[in-house]
Amino acid sequence: MYPRAAINNTCLVERSCGCAAPIDRRCNWSFVAPCLFPHAPEPPPPGYTTPLASNREAMVLSTVPADSRVKDSPSEAHHVSSTVYGNSLARNGIRRFELPEQELPATVVQRFISDELLLDGNPALNLASFVTTYQEPEAERLMLANLSKNFIDVEEYPSMGEIETRCVNIVARLTYLDPSLFNAPLTDHKAEALGVSTIGSSEAIILAVLAAKRRWQIKRRAEGKSTEKPNLVMNAAVQVCWEKAARYLEVEERYWYCRPEAYVMDPKECAELCDENTILVCAILGTTYTGQYEDIKGINDEVAKVNKEKGLDVHIHVDGASGGFVAPFVMPDLEWDFRLPLVCSINASGHKYGLAYAGVGWLVFREKKYLPDEVVFTVNYLGSPQSSFTLNFSKSGVQVLGQYYQFLRLGRSGYESIMSNLTCTADYLSQQVLKLGGGDLFELMSETEGRGLPLVAWRIVKADVGFDEFAIAGHLRQRGWIVPAYTMAPHTDQMKMLRVVVREDFSRSRCEQFVRDLKHTVEYLSKAPKVVAEALAGKTPHEVDQDAEKQSEHHPASHAAKTKHVEHEKHSLRGKHKKTHAVC
Repeated sequence: MYPRAAINNTCLVERSCGCAAPIDRRCNWSFVAPCLFPHAPEPPPPGYTTPLASNREAMVLSTVPADSRVKDSPSEAHHVSSTVYGNSLARNGIRRFELPEQELPATVVQRFISDELLLDGNPALNLASFVTTYQEPEAERLMLANLSKNFIDVEEYPSMGEIETRCVNIVARLTYLDPSLFNAPLTDHKAEALGVSTIGSSEAIILAVLAAKRRWQIKRRAEGKSTEKPNLVMNAAVQVCWEKAARYLEVEERYWYCRPEAYVMDPKECAELCDENTILVCAILGTTYTGQYEDIKGINDEVAKVNKEKGLDVHIHVDGASGGFVAPFVMPDLEWDFRLPLVCSINASGHKYGLAYAGVGWLVFREKKYLPDEVVFTVNYLGSPQSSFTLNFSKSGVQVLGQYYQFLRLGRSGYESIMSNLTCTADYLSQQVLKLGGGDLFELMSETEGRGLPLVAWRIVKADVGFDEFAIAGHLRQRGWIVPAYTMAPHTDQMKMLRVVVREDFSRSRCEQFVRDLKHTVEYLSKAPKVVAEALAGKTPHEVDQDAEKQSEHHPASHAAKTKHVEHEKHSLRGKHKKTHAVC
């Protein structure tokens, strides 16, 4: 170990070459000894004198006391080290809710934050989410290179605005050569579609409801009628953003409730909920619970009948958050989009089956009359007049670039190939699930062969198996897989279920590994004591005792306990019916 010393508050390391250069200089030796301070001085051997180079001016040396810190300034009090875990932060920790007094080394901050993120699940093994977890390195580099651009500054970054316009038209338009995704009824191949990019389908849906409400109000005022009590007709299995839209915009929620044998809206029953105050009907192209497509053509036809019989003007918004980028490539003949006359707007999530990273979504309108001027703002303080119809203003545009990259990279054939592969993988997984437990343990709740989203939803139907869906999810989590267990939408007898979303990076090989682990889980739980299954399901001993009294096949005791903190939400489906919102 080389003796250390300080000269004029500069930390030095004495080297055998005789050089006493400061630590930020290199001597003529290739070896540069590191210096860590504060440090305790090491006593030199008897008779030792500091060898200084003969051509260097003699300096006054002073040792650093062991209980003091070398300070560049009176205000500096943090420990300095050349190693991440030799830093004082590794010893004392980071204040959770306070800004540090001093700046911190970049490498240390990066390492400590990375360490905390190690507790997160592996995105590739997260089978709960629809959100894209893989894009090619070329797309990532493109996005990183443009990370500092503010998407809203169209005057400064006109190419970003042009790319958004291209994406909207790729999603929406109907050209004279090739029907595109949503079959927008444009007059000719040069006409531009009307739409906007959003940070996701939640923003798109809130904007769609806002536009529908304002259009309804304008029409009612022109007719001299009341604009009070607007309502929105939808399935109780909607994603929570629909509840938010209704609550934030003061619109009455009119729900069609699922039944144990039916998870998507009955078209006739849906139409019967409509009246003169209905601003919109929500039709879901792929529910988050079971992935099923609602009969949007049937809903269109039944609402058209009610409109004619009662003199109404009710239109449909299609929530294509997940299915908007699946159905066009797997079931192109399915009529769900602007081919139906009452469909006035559609949303889709680019960061789901659009195969782009979060968050990017799309909202497209049938034509201009469905987007009232009253909700569009023009701003000119960014250098030129710009129209704005968003809830956000400043945001990064890299997600739109990621989406455009996918459109160009994949093209129609690429999307068709990927969606076909996902459908085949989902069908394979469905078959394997049904074989487990002797073939009579599980029942499928999702569709196969492309009739719904590429996901697998199933539940236990065999009585007295000694474990439930939550226990299966808990054991799979121990093996690294994140599989959600939850209860079905309201009015389905609190039916428990499991769901696996088949994404682009869930290959057949990975699916086979999951099947092996799922089989192991079922075999393990079948033999394990009941208390083990209860623990994996997250139940307390008290809840286990309650289960002994309640013996209901679909009694979600653990789930009820986990939702007690929302019982005060009398305004929400979760508070009223203990609804769980499937992970999106």
